[in-house]
Amino acid sequence: MTTPDAPGRLARLSVRTKVMGVLLALTALGLAVAGLATYLLQRERTDERIDDSLTRTVTEFRQTAARAGQGAVVDVLRSALQQTVPAPSEGTIAFVDGTPTWYAPRTVRVRLEEDPQLVAALAAATGSGARLTTIATDRATYRVATAPVRVEGDPADGLYVVATVRGQELAALESTWRTYALVALGALVVLAVVGWLLIGRVLRPLDHLRSTAQRISETDLAERIPVSGHDDVAELTRTVNAMLDRLESSFTGQRRLLDDVGHELRTPLTIIGGHLELMDVADTDDVSATRALALDEVDRMRGLVDDLLVLARTDRPDFVRPAPTAIGILTDDVLDKARALGDRVWRVADRADVEVEADTARLTQAWLQLVSNAVKFSAPGSPVTLGSASVDDRVRLWVHDEGRGIAPADLDRIFDRFVRGRDAHDAGIEGSGLGLAIVAAIAAGHGGRVDVTSTPGVGSTFVIDLPARPVPTPLEEVP
Repeated sequence: MTTPDAPGRLARLSVRTKVMGVLLALTALGLAVAGLATYLLQRERTDERIDDSLTRTVTEFRQTAARAGQGAVVDVLRSALQQTVPAPSEGTIAFVDGTPTWYAPRTVRVRLEEDPQLVAALAAATGSGARLTTIATDRATYRVATAPVRVEGDPADGLYVVATVRGQELAALESTWRTYALVALGALVVLAVVGWLLIGRVLRPLDHLRSTAQRISETDLAERIPVSGHDDVAELTRTVNAMLDRLESSFTGQRRLLDDVGHELRTPLTIIGGHLELMDVADTDDVSATRALALDEVDRMRGLVDDLLVLARTDRPDFVRPAPTAIGILTDDVLDKARALGDRVWRVADRADVEVEADTARLTQAWLQLVSNAVKFSAPGSPVTLGSASVDDRVRLWVHDEGRGIAPADLDRIFDRFVRGRDAHDAGIEGSGLGLAIVAAIAAGHGGRVDVTSTPGVGSTFVIDLPARPVPTPLEEVP
């Protein structure tokens, strides 16, 4: 009877034990079914062979009796019994009027007359016709063939009997079955040992997976599981390693976001708090000035939080959602939106008339961020040029201004978070230092990059360089 805790104990078994148990159970079932089917088939064939042998012996007896002539029944039986040679597992006996009269020669090992129950059953069958039957006694089970003998002019009823001890014939088969069972048991033992070792080797990466998962903590996600081979376990290992990569990236992004928020929001909060503490509530002018300053800092914090949220989403799989995008139309839309950002001479140098797979909203956001930077660092009335081009398998979107330019020492770091060029500080230009980092993240999300060339006092050119992923052509419907 299954106890209530049996499912729990089964669940606590290792994968190795479960697989080994299932393998042994299926193998044992297969061997048992195959052995039992073979045994039953051979048993049936043994019975058929016994019947064939008995039938041949009776046929030989009849031929011998026919050659014996027309003497008395007892003489015909005696002569025929002496000349008929039964098979090694057969015995013979002759009855006259229900009484055993002649027995097989002493050279015949199977002595039917030594089983009284068999003799009684055969005596009762005297007078009946030829038949093939089975008789079971306390000593054995016999397969019996009988042939009646009658001679014209002799009223006596003769009966020739030949019988096989069925157990002797089946003994060899049962011995073979026992040998098969021992061999099958030995094979199961060998399979258990070899299978245990092989399954342990195959599942070794799972042990590494478990131990690695135990060692991983929130502050240490750098460890990875060694990958070997190309089977399902190796694919599982690669999948888990990829999951660990995503987790590490996610935790890193979260820590960076917390660090950035703590670093950047502390200043405006300190400013707001300090002014509120020093504010003279009785002075209307001081209250108005403090209110204006607080609202300005709140707006700055709102913009900073929005930028931080965008950067926090850059590691998510759905940060960029590609869709068919017409680059030429995108160029026109960005130009229309750029006109509202400042009093500049807006130009389009080139316009790529191609359609690619890209996230239109994100590209618009990145392109307008570059336009906004161009406006900040150039003088009113100066030209700002936009353009797009398709070169080989790349798409390039650019913004060129004739403004202050970027110092060479800042070119390698302007795409980092919270980094602002020294020219921006000198000119008193406001900004969080996150705009170009967002542009770089959007370009990277499309599998591209952002390049910049700049000469101080002459101007700067920012180029978003993306792979031109073609729009899939829909399959035509088959009529």
